[in-house]
Amino acid sequence: MNAIVDLSVIVEEARLSDPVVVGEIDRWVLAHPQSTPFHRPGWIMGVEAGTGQKAKMLVARKPYGAIAGILPLTHIRSALFGRALVSSGFAVDGGLLTDHRRAGTALADAAWTLAEKLGCTTLELRGGEAPGDAVWQNKADAYLGFSRPLAVDDEAELKGVPKRHRAEIRKGLANDLSFEIGRDRRLRDIHYRLYAHSVHNLGTPVFPRGLFEAVLDRFGDGADIAMVSKDGKPLSAVISLYHRGACMPYWHGAAEGARTMRSNEALYFQLMGSARERGCTTFDFGRSKVGTGPAAWKKTWGFEGEPLGYHLRTAPGHETRDVNPLSPQYRRKVELWKKLPEPIANLIGPHIARGLG
Repeated sequence: MNAIVDLSVIVEEARLSDPVVVGEIDRWVLAHPQSTPFHRPGWIMGVEAGTGQKAKMLVARKPYGAIAGILPLTHIRSALFGRALVSSGFAVDGGLLTDHRRAGTALADAAWTLAEKLGCTTLELRGGEAPGDAVWQNKADAYLGFSRPLAVDDEAELKGVPKRHRAEIRKGLANDLSFEIGRDRRLRDIHYRLYAHSVHNLGTPVFPRGLFEAVLDRFGDGADIAMVSKDGKPLSAVISLYHRGACMPYWHGAAEGARTMRSNEALYFQLMGSARERGCTTFDFGRSKVGTGPAAWKKTWGFEGEPLGYHLRTAPGHETRDVNPLSPQYRRKVELWKKLPEPIANLIGPHIARGLG
């Protein structure tokens, strides 16, 4: 797209094929106090490599060339779910990230121009600054974010958990479960198997394995897999992202028997300790939909849910794209998906899920 000029900033589409440009943007994101892992070029580029959905990065620059703001975008194309431009695709956050008062408006306008050019009827900004213009719909009632500081040690961490759930954690820790963390092929294989099993139980298609591989590879030591097992049998595993002192467990999977062994409690508690050892100061449990079991479970850990602001713009005469599996239109499909044999669901699921974004 051509550069868009706004008196004090110029918006352009970054050349993500240029390592110098990518490095400049990544350094700026890592230095920004409000940034998330999903603002990094590596995220949208990993999504593109793993799903085929195209990465776009809009950059606002000051007249002398310094970055004033960025907007990472994923161009979602799906025969089932339509077209949309999303910031960031397959993420729980993203959106406008700026350090200049005019950059947000300029980036939002440029993103809509790009959406129209690509034939997208919905532009979705997940988190970040609110665009502010009346054409945007601001939603703060769908998702909650759960984040809090890590305690100084394991004992203090336990004391910070409400009494009833603290007992559950202690039961998990007493089950003599093995905890390990890494990024090797064995852990990747185990994690994907557990993740696929878990999402099938929820009635949703599993993401392509290539998505997990690409994100792990792009993030390097900024992402890893933690797993707990019992006598060599994997029970729970999660891919975590690390960003500006925060540990964010993101893609989780569990086997049958995980609940009985309290392996999820043991996994997350020991991950908190591991994160503390690597210098993290914050534990970010990520988002959960309002009114769901996962949101209630996170609250039992002592986390308070904060509404996440999502900002949507839809072309006149069109309905806003909706891929929320809790929406009434998907209720019957979810129940039918649960009844599919798991091997079949795992075979066809990635082809569907790559269009969800």
